[in-house]
Amino acid sequence: MGSKLYELRRYINVKGILDYIEERRHDDGGYCFVSVLDDTNVNDTYYAVKIYDLLGLEVPNGEKTIEFFEEAIQPQTAVVAIAMALEGLALLGAKDVAVEHTDIVFTKYNPLEGKFAVGLGGSEEFGTATPLEATYWVVKAFRAIGYEFSPEEKEAIREFVMRFRNGNGYGVKQPTTTMTYQALYTLNALGYMPPKSSHFKNCELCGDWGGFTEVPYSLPPYLEPTFYATRGLELQGEMPSCPKRHVWFIRQLQNSNGGFRRSLELGISNFQNTYRALAVVEAMGLNLFKDT
Repeated sequence: MGSKLYELRRYINVKGILDYIEERRHDDGGYCFVSVLDDTNVNDTYYAVKIYDLLGLEVPNGEKTIEFFEEAIQPQTAVVAIAMALEGLALLGAKDVAVEHTDIVFTKYNPLEGKFAVGLGGSEEFGTATPLEATYWVVKAFRAIGYEFSPEEKEAIREFVMRFRNGNGYGVKQPTTTMTYQALYTLNALGYMPPKSSHFKNCELCGDWGGFTEVPYSLPPYLEPTFYATRGLELQGEMPSCPKRHVWFIRQLQNSNGGFRRSLELGISNFQNTYRALAVVEAMGLNLFKDT
């Protein structure tokens, strides 16, 4: 833990991140990225837990956060938020609690019945969640809590994901970094071995920029495709061409309040961006940057 914190502190303000997160923790165990609001929610709380976990730190008052996640799993809750809550419970050492609530997922997401888009609700990336995004989050959550899909369910999910195959990646009208990673992660998590995609490399920006884009040969870079491309290359056993430049890009995104924005332009901090920034720096392999 100490070593990771020390290395990360050389490149980003880790204390600022921890202060930013802690100042936005509320008495119910939840978090809200807008400090003046008491509007705690699953998304912010999930990413707060992910940040503490990445840094190897215990979540303050974790029992209250376990209660928060469990209470958030309700019939009216969107399937992506339920999946986040289940994974959050697993990260907090409460897999048994999470497993008790898997039935509610199948009321909204049931591959054997062709249900991939029931109660999607809000999206991480697109305003309204896509069925592929929901699939990614459900598979990710079930993997975290140790729930095994049946062979028939796995095959139904595989067939559904493959509908999004588009050229050398995955997407609707064209391959995108986010959907390509979500598809490849899902297939790998279910035990399939999809071919490697060149999409991530085609979206890498070196030179003056750093970072990755959502579609190839475009500008500017943003944090979310940089995160997903980094994860995608890692999944494929590959490395970025210019990791130092990507760390430079990430460093430019930290705001004065300690959190991170999504682009080089002005923008507000949030927990999602802050976790992704940390994850990119860690995944690049900090031993590569000792001379910078």
